[in-house]
Amino acid sequence: MTQPTHLPYGGIPTFARAPMVQPERDWTADVAVLGIPFDIALGFRPGARFAPRSLREASLRSVPPFTGLDGVTRLAGVTFADAGDVVLPSLEPELARQRISAAAELVRERCRLPVFLGGDHSVTYPILRAFAGVPDLHVVQLDAHLDFTDSRNDTRYSNSSPFRRACEELPNLVHITTIGLRGLRFDPEAVAAARARGHSLIPMTDVMGDLPGVLACLPHGKNVYLSVDVDAFDPSVIPGTSSPEPDGLTYAQGMAILAETARHNTIVGLDVVELAPNLDPTGRSELLTARLIMETLCAVDEFSSGRPGWAR
Repeated sequence: MTQPTHLPYGGIPTFARAPMVQPERDWTADVAVLGIPFDIALGFRPGARFAPRSLREASLRSVPPFTGLDGVTRLAGVTFADAGDVVLPSLEPELARQRISAAAELVRERCRLPVFLGGDHSVTYPILRAFAGVPDLHVVQLDAHLDFTDSRNDTRYSNSSPFRRACEELPNLVHITTIGLRGLRFDPEAVAAARARGHSLIPMTDVMGDLPGVLACLPHGKNVYLSVDVDAFDPSVIPGTSSPEPDGLTYAQGMAILAETARHNTIVGLDVVELAPNLDPTGRSELLTARLIMETLCAVDEFSSGRPGWAR
């Protein structure tokens, strides 16, 4: 006799109904989720601390495996685990970064593809420290903002600076491709520093004018860490974010970029950050973000054939 299945609003809301595990215990999975409820590094509206919990609830709408209209079943046999949330001190950012790095490393050791639920974008820096041993590491960043500022308001560890700090510390982080850049406010020093390092800065106007050309600029044959700031998307798509910018990615454009990256590279990690569910009373921001995570995992699963399994 099969066990009854809860409807989306019933049961304990682990991500995609995955079994709950503790990062330091003995377990393995293909995909493991780690929540990072941290948003004290924001420069504007708070709320990203609530995203891990809301994404878990939203994920119950779409629990794998999935069979599409084409009859193809996706994520069949892929195992999931939910490693809970990093236990974070409320006002000790350096201690928070240490705990994030330690937890990310534990999860990375036990799964093939870790998925990190932020949190503001500052958490990407301590997460990336857990990938210090990955050779020739590339980052593909979907974002309206560059997040390469050296300092903002005398703070070097805000959500404006995660990739600057990561590049300073990690010699294996060789390239960053940032897609979706737009807005009125850019730090000229940060732009110059990113370009001097050889990073690819792709504005939203390029995506709107020549998406195939943008896809051709993505890395090929690399170890890629995906970092998705939901403000890369147009506010009409995902309004629940601290600093929305008009004329952003459509859902289809974002998924095209993520799927093409998965097609040609080994995806070693994924984070989704800056979702502030409290700023979207409709709830669609977390539903679409959870769907985005699942579709990205489907793309990784589809295109990992011919390679030695998912990255570890």
